Amino acid sequence: MLFAGLVKKITPCRPWLAAILLLATLAACETTTTGGFNPEADQDQALLDYVQLAVAYYDANDMAGARRHLNNALAIDPRSADAYNVLALILQREGDLELADETFRRAIGLDRTNSRVRNNYAAFLFSQERYPDAFEQLQLVANDSTYEGRAIAFENLGRSALMLGEIDEAQRAFERALQINNNLYISSLELARIRIDKQDWTGARQAFQQFLTIREFYSIPFDARSLWIGIQLENNIRNREQMALYVRLLTALYPDSPEYQLYRSLADG
Repeated sequence: MLFAGLVKKITPCRPWLAAILLLATLAACETTTTGGFNPEADQDQALLDYVQLAVAYYDANDMAGARRHLNNALAIDPRSADAYNVLALILQREGDLELADETFRRAIGLDRTNSRVRNNYAAFLFSQERYPDAFEQLQLVANDSTYEGRAIAFENLGRSALMLGEIDEAQRAFERALQINNNLYISSLELARIRIDKQDWTGARQAFQQFLTIREFYSIPFDARSLWIGIQLENNIRNREQMALYVRLLTALYPDSPEYQLYRSLADG
């Protein structure tokens, strides 16, 4: 995992969302007519179709097919930020990282208000361990109140802040993420960990209880990190029965994990 100690890495939003945004944009561009052929609307629809087809081929891991449809899209509109967004994702998957970076920046230059492109670029930057750059992009995305992925953007902002050692900034980001969407289990778990480190046991327990509720609803398995947080919380209130349950799971499932070694140090101490 690229994000040391966290549940999962930041991942880019699914590229088909770019097509959805484009659809909303194109709908506003259509002109009202009394009938007959509308070449502008026809071109708009063709552009949308080609981008959607490129996304479908990308999802099917057919990069040649995706490129073919993107070329058609760019022939219609060589300034399509959404087309360059998908192209950048293709380049990233193919390992052309410098060109992917250049293409993401080109897409942003064409449409600086496109938070979806910035979010994908932030994920790319994070994967390259360029955490300050990822943090900067995510700040812009999270501050876009119209972006439908804003909660995840705040969560990713928090994770980037952790990598930069900005703990208070990370806490604020996770709290904002949960304020927008209280079903984010990563934010809940990370918030619990931060509050434990700050000796805010009541706040940590509240965040961990939120994690447990989400985990049960979505059938999310425990990992070593969540079990270790649970052990610390139950040890704090001397709830030996629940603590023993978490210990058994950690011992059985993750005996080679750093979290198990932390538990052993606690037990031996």
